[in-house]
Amino acid sequence: MSAFSRQLRRYYGWYTGTFVFFVIALAIGEQLGLSHYLIGHVFLFVTIAIYASIGVMSRTTDVSEYYVAGRRVPAVFNGMATAADWMSAASYIGLAGTLYFSGFEGLAFVTGWTGGFVLVALLLAPYLRKFGQYTIPDFLGARYQGNFARLVGLAATVLASFVYLVAQIYGVGLVTSRFVSVEFEIGLFIGLAGILVCSFLGGMRAVTWTQVAQYVILIIAYFVPVVILSYKLTGVPLPQVMYGQVLTQLTAREEELIKDPGELEARKQYRYRAQDYASKIADLPGSLEAERRSLIERLNVMRLENASAREIAHTERALRDLPHAPDEARTQWSKAEAEALERSRSPPRHAQAHPGNTPEARTASRNNFLALVFVLMVGTAALPHILMRYYTTPGVVEARRSVFWSLFFIFLLYVTAPAYAVFAKWEVYNHVIGSSLSILPDWVVSWGKVGLVRIEDINGDGILQLSELTMNTDVIMLATPEIAGLPYVVTGLVAAGGLAAALSTADGLLLTISNALSHDLYYKVINPNASTHRRLVISKSQLLVVAVVAAWVASLRPDNILFMVGLAFSIGAASFFPALVLGIFWKRANRAGAVAGMLLGLGVTLYYVVRTHPFFGGSMANAWFDINSISAGVFGVPLGFIVIMVVSLLTPPPPKEIQDLVDYVRYPQLPPSEAPPH
Repeated sequence: MSAFSRQLRRYYGWYTGTFVFFVIALAIGEQLGLSHYLIGHVFLFVTIAIYASIGVMSRTTDVSEYYVAGRRVPAVFNGMATAADWMSAASYIGLAGTLYFSGFEGLAFVTGWTGGFVLVALLLAPYLRKFGQYTIPDFLGARYQGNFARLVGLAATVLASFVYLVAQIYGVGLVTSRFVSVEFEIGLFIGLAGILVCSFLGGMRAVTWTQVAQYVILIIAYFVPVVILSYKLTGVPLPQVMYGQVLTQLTAREEELIKDPGELEARKQYRYRAQDYASKIADLPGSLEAERRSLIERLNVMRLENASAREIAHTERALRDLPHAPDEARTQWSKAEAEALERSRSPPRHAQAHPGNTPEARTASRNNFLALVFVLMVGTAALPHILMRYYTTPGVVEARRSVFWSLFFIFLLYVTAPAYAVFAKWEVYNHVIGSSLSILPDWVVSWGKVGLVRIEDINGDGILQLSELTMNTDVIMLATPEIAGLPYVVTGLVAAGGLAAALSTADGLLLTISNALSHDLYYKVINPNASTHRRLVISKSQLLVVAVVAAWVASLRPDNILFMVGLAFSIGAASFFPALVLGIFWKRANRAGAVAGMLLGLGVTLYYVVRTHPFFGGSMANAWFDINSISAGVFGVPLGFIVIMVVSLLTPPPPKEIQDLVDYVRYPQLPPSEAPPH
């Protein structure tokens, strides 16, 4: 072990111990009367201050330090930084919620994301480290002869990373708005300040050491509530081992709720609502005018009869929210019809594999499971902000070891996520469902204010049924301590972990985009003679611009975190995986093939998303083989491989120096002195 590694272990050992002491001190303070408001603020601002301090201390003007942390990050610490970079708000906040609602089907995320690092270790990381340089477009430009392939790779890097970045900043806004009681948009820019301080001054050097610190916080924050819940429910503080016992009890509880008379009545009412929307859609545009006249007449009658101000305001709001045009009504009512239909059906059993009422539905469920696993595995192996991390190790051997440590540190969280989902579901099904609407827990109200929890007494019995409770996927993880009645300091700790996960990934993504624009576009294409100072100024200015634009897009709340992340994986998989793998393992792959493969693979993926996702005006009625839009890359990746191989075989092979570069990257015995220039 080098002196540098021993020094890092000592620093981060002290840091971890201090953070644990800090959490214990806040817990004692809560028992002595410290307010929840103050605890939330302390967790938020102290952790951001820690990250900002590391960012300031790691500031640098050296190009190698700024882009690849000086290529001296030890494998263990690069593994921790990669894990933090990887976790993201989707893994930390969204995964437990996905498993909560999808049960077995949600394991596609766990399987795909962990399996992807096997592909990274076998196919990409050591070879890219042997190649050296700074970015993925760097490799594409050198391997495929020039700036055309580099610019296509640059565009795909920016697109995939930007979609992913928006999801992370959305997660930051979610956490800060809930736990500091500020507007969502203000919360976005509070988190954005923390992101910029970490990445602006020190680039990859600052981001790396900040991400190690963030991993320590997020893994502690992830473990504490689920370990307490495990002990509370089973008497054994090993959630990864004991959640199966609770799952058995949960299965029995699911059967009870599904057969409950109140639940059956509520689902019947939702079925009637869906039929009503279907009738109104069929009768457009007449139904829209009839609805408007009905609301106006009702409002006039209520005013004449001196109805309560609340009833009048409710009707006025319904009139104001009514669609203005038939096309708008069709879109809005179709969405409402789909939601009502969904709530009229019994949810899938948590432990049921590939649910469905018909053989066709079960086949579609299985196909989507496999497609999602494939896209997440391949996307993991192709995301630029992850692959960039392996440029920071001292050598090829360290890059391989770094992948192992990355997978180990990620495994710690992923093996725990299923327990989170089961424990949270057990608490909700036993202590919330079936409760009187007049005595619902405080967390329902507080998360309702943020818009992530909704209740509706559709059957009018005053009791909350399972179908009457709507929770956003992203709320499960953050609300679990409150759902389980744990001390508020645990809630604050979970929020700090969520913030660490979102900030760490946002830092890496922001740096990936700004480095691609400054290094691959400005330095490699526009001004190859730019000075070091000029390059860093361009990188930092691009970083600011991208950060502000991403925050603005996130303020529009485009979709749930997990879909945006899945879309980024599909884009990355279709754009990069075929070109990178064939570029390393097949000498015959040439520029024409790579460019055509990347463009067509990406084009088909984006076309499928627009064709099938409601956010873009699409519909699953347009789906191919019933594959969900989150798995669009399953069509782009095979197409990319086929196009690259066919076009490469139909066009001249790459020159000898390019084929020598492939040998240099592939074979460790080739001495550096014989390496071809790139």
